[in-house]
Amino acid sequence: MPTPYNEFIKHVRETGMIDATSSVLDWDAEVNMPENGLDQRAEQLSLLAALGHERRISPRLGEWLSKLEGKTEDEVQETNVREMRRAYDRAIKIPTALVERIAHVSTLAKESWAKARKESAFSKFVPHLKELLDLKRQVADAIGYKSERYDALLDEFEPGATAAEINTLFNSLRGPLSDFVKKLADAPKMPDVAILNRNFPIERQKLWSRQCAMLVGFDFNSGRIDVSTHPFCSGFGPGDVRLTTRYYEDFFSPSMFGTLHESGHGLYEQGLPREHVFTPRGQAASLGIHESQSRMWENMVGRSRPFWDRYYEQCRAVFHESLSDISIDRFYAAINAVSPSLIRVEADEVTYNLHIILRFEIERELLENRLKVEDLPEAWNAKIHQLLGVNPTNDAEGCLQDIHWSMAAFGYFPTYALGNLYAAQFFVAAKRDMPDLDDQFRRGEFSNLLGWLRKNIHQHGMRYRPADLVKNVTGSALSIEPFLKYVREKFSPIYGLQV
Repeated sequence: MPTPYNEFIKHVRETGMIDATSSVLDWDAEVNMPENGLDQRAEQLSLLAALGHERRISPRLGEWLSKLEGKTEDEVQETNVREMRRAYDRAIKIPTALVERIAHVSTLAKESWAKARKESAFSKFVPHLKELLDLKRQVADAIGYKSERYDALLDEFEPGATAAEINTLFNSLRGPLSDFVKKLADAPKMPDVAILNRNFPIERQKLWSRQCAMLVGFDFNSGRIDVSTHPFCSGFGPGDVRLTTRYYEDFFSPSMFGTLHESGHGLYEQGLPREHVFTPRGQAASLGIHESQSRMWENMVGRSRPFWDRYYEQCRAVFHESLSDISIDRFYAAINAVSPSLIRVEADEVTYNLHIILRFEIERELLENRLKVEDLPEAWNAKIHQLLGVNPTNDAEGCLQDIHWSMAAFGYFPTYALGNLYAAQFFVAAKRDMPDLDDQFRRGEFSNLLGWLRKNIHQHGMRYRPADLVKNVTGSALSIEPFLKYVREKFSPIYGLQV
């Protein structure tokens, strides 16, 4: 006879399969689906969302959880029961019709956003954004919160985090980062970023970025890479992980570093324990931890001097018309130039978190109805000028640049900044365990870092909550200091400043 745990985990795995199937259809909508398939796809995703939600709030699941709590036999069972209890307690408060409606509207909203962004016409996205905000307010109100709606939504992506804690963290970052940006602006050396805006044939970019993904360990027998409006990574299990990127013939960085960024996500997905697929023990600890993997491979590896000591001559040979007259010193400085900019995904490591602070503050205002949707472009432009000193000339380079709000992903953005902080702290720990890591990169060896991440982070799935994972891996609670030390030590020499 099957035990209560076996019945429970079968139910959990089947629910996970439904979620994965939804993700496949969502990926297809972004990458392959013809335009006229949108309405049908919205209906398909709505149905699957409803089916998955009904399973998450099943009375039988509640009964299994009650029987199993406090009676698990090992850490795997304990993790799965704990995380499913958390998910069950959230889901049981949300009506299935609301879940279904969000899936339907967000599918249509993503298409609306893409068109509005292409035409730089925010007004065309307004109706969908207003409805999604209203739906997510209903979700937050149904779940409940101590201080503000943002807490209920943030907890979905970063378990245990609150808006107040994030606000305190961001306030501690804002001043030091702003001061350092000003210091760099007055520095004696300035990178020549124009060299990255020469002609870089797209077909060669495709080959080069794919090769870089393979170099750091992404397994193309268990994954693929395609093109989308906004780069992303979708994992349907360790054996099927799909990346997307985008290419600009006159700009080198987006495909190169966008691909490495998504490869970092993909390496995490491919490193999750296969034997626990479709269960919490086989899922990422949080989106902030997920982002730490992408930022580490993109920036701490892919933008590092040791990486380019090994690969710059190969890169120059591939793009010889554009880079033949450019030294490695000039190239390294250009790919690490710090300059306040409009577009988040193209922002440098120093100013990136300021972009996240902007979105976090605007989301809180929108969710509490302190900011009207119609006034968003004006509020966005004012805040980005205040934080970064830049001025959007249109909606596409302003409030329409990110896909997340069309996905109803309110509360998601803070995980990007958390990812930077986690990454810096993890990287310090990795170098402590492997003092010759830079020399390994200069030899083109990345497997030891990947193995370290697999051992310390990937293999655990959701065994540890983010705060506990960071402390277990690094020996300390999350701190802004490793990140601030990292950027000062990296960027000061590039700009001719003393560390």
